[in-house]
Amino acid sequence: MDTVKVRWGGERSFIARDAMGHTVVMDAKAAYGGEDSGMRPMEVFLAGLAGCTGMDVISILEKKRQDVRGLEIVVEGTQREDEYPRIYVDVHLHYVVTGYGVDPAAVARAIELSEEKYCSVRGMLGPQVAVRTSYEVIEAPLPRQAVSGRDATSA
Repeated sequence: MDTVKVRWGGERSFIARDAMGHTVVMDAKAAYGGEDSGMRPMEVFLAGLAGCTGMDVISILEKKRQDVRGLEIVVEGTQREDEYPRIYVDVHLHYVVTGYGVDPAAVARAIELSEEKYCSVRGMLGPQVAVRTSYEVIEAPLPRQAVSGRDATSA
């Protein structure tokens, strides 16, 4: 069982702490009584979604022996405005994978597997939320062996 303790920090600020002592600060914008000292709770949710799917995608690409050097995920969420709660109705995840010779089909498949099978945060989103994904692959200049100082042919 996962447990997180959340402590009020004054005004609209809250500090979440997990069992290992990791913390996340959440706050409201000044216009809503906060001090803008942390992420909004809904932004924390988007970060959790990106972190969850990112871990899946990296793990899958490593198993496919893809030479990935970096992964950045930009997540945009649109909340409904006509009623409470103001849930997300549309979420777009854009993956930017940097690597050497990374197969775009492997990236697409890794994202698909994360979305449909592995990412628990994604699984928490109901059918009323449209989740869209896109990706790009940026070519790194050299294979990992050359970057580490070894010639790829000198094994």
